[in-house]
Amino acid sequence: MKTADELTELFRRQGLRVTPQRQAIFGLLHGDDRHPTVESLYDAARSQMPTISLKTVYQTVNDLAAMGEVVLLDLGTGSYRVDPNVEHEHHHLICTRCGKVRDVPLDLPDVRLPPRYRRGFSVSAVEVNFRGLCDECAAQSS
Repeated sequence: MKTADELTELFRRQGLRVTPQRQAIFGLLHGDDRHPTVESLYDAARSQMPTISLKTVYQTVNDLAAMGEVVLLDLGTGSYRVDPNVEHEHHHLICTRCGKVRDVPLDLPDVRLPPRYRRGFSVSAVEVNFRGLCDECAAQSS
């Protein structure tokens, strides 16, 4: 993911306002591979800037997604997750207990839709999600 300074410049070039709140969000996302929820980003940003709104966080991550700088993941856990890893194709491991999400590189060069489903549908992306227990939750279950 781009640095906070690079995202600031990108927003300016796109004609979008760059506020201290947005810059705080940029900083929180840079180097974060935990796939934070929008709400956890809000909580972290609020600890730095108590007046930031959840709407600002949602708008910022949606703007970043529209620019291709993050991917918003709906993994069925009740909250959108923000994936700042857009440089490398990957899929996800999802802990069904704690909600932790990790990237997993997979080489799926020839995934194809069966012929009977191709009619009237054009595939633009394939997502593979593995659900189960992370090491920590599995250890707690033992």
